[in-house]
Amino acid sequence: MSPRSRNRATTRRHPPAVVFAALGDETRLSLVVRLSDRQPHSISQLTHGSRLTRQAITKHLRVLEDAGIVQSNREGRESLFELHPEPIDEIRQYLDLVSEQWNQALARLKSFVED
Repeated sequence: MSPRSRNRATTRRHPPAVVFAALGDETRLSLVVRLSDRQPHSISQLTHGSRLTRQAITKHLRVLEDAGIVQSNREGRESLFELHPEPIDEIRQYLDLVSEQWNQALARLKSFVED
């Protein structure tokens, strides 16, 4: 990992809307699944078995990278992409917070109705 890409990955906050938007596409979700083995993959490897072109896969990877979900590193002539799970962990925490707020609201409603 280059110091520049490591720096971008560790210092950037990931707004939930940006992460949700990046994950709101089936192709990008499938790329996240393929990258979930935590191994670096080249664009050729990620394109293999897909109906999409290298350019289309690259475009989707750049959206994921802009959201902080993947990181790319140059090795020789190719870029290798790795999953960066922190933004996904952050939206999981965000969803847990929203879920807890709903649970509290439902508990208040239940208490109101039963009293």
